[in-house]
Amino acid sequence: MNAPNHLQHKPILVVNDYDLFDNNSDAKALSIGLAQWENDTDEISAKIFRNNGSRWSAQSEEMPLNRVLDLAILILASLSRDNNSNVSVSDLNETINESQRGNLKHILEYYQRNSENINSRIEELERLIELFRSSENTNL
Repeated sequence: MNAPNHLQHKPILVVNDYDLFDNNSDAKALSIGLAQWENDTDEISAKIFRNNGSRWSAQSEEMPLNRVLDLAILILASLSRDNNSNVSVSDLNETINESQRGNLKHILEYYQRNSENINSRIEELERLIELFRSSENTNL
């Protein structure tokens, strides 16, 4: 399914038919585009377009790019940490929610069940980070 162009978020770079990558989920497209919350500026955001089969969902998410990257950092930190310790491994200073400490095993079990898909996405991130670092066009 193609990302809609008639909504407030204006897709510039899109992944159409994203549900084919995400196990036929309700997430139908991904986009980096003009943010819906800043009509008068050039704010850029990432958006996950969700569709329930008959319409675009109000549960579609839009986030500033730094938050998307922070979520990726948090995922990698969760895979890299000693879950018996509350020492952060990233500069986000992630900690274990003590009231949910017993549920840490569920995260590990999820990663183990989905390791092939997660590992392939981490490998793609690694490849793109190296490409980003070696690019002569990198001006950040």
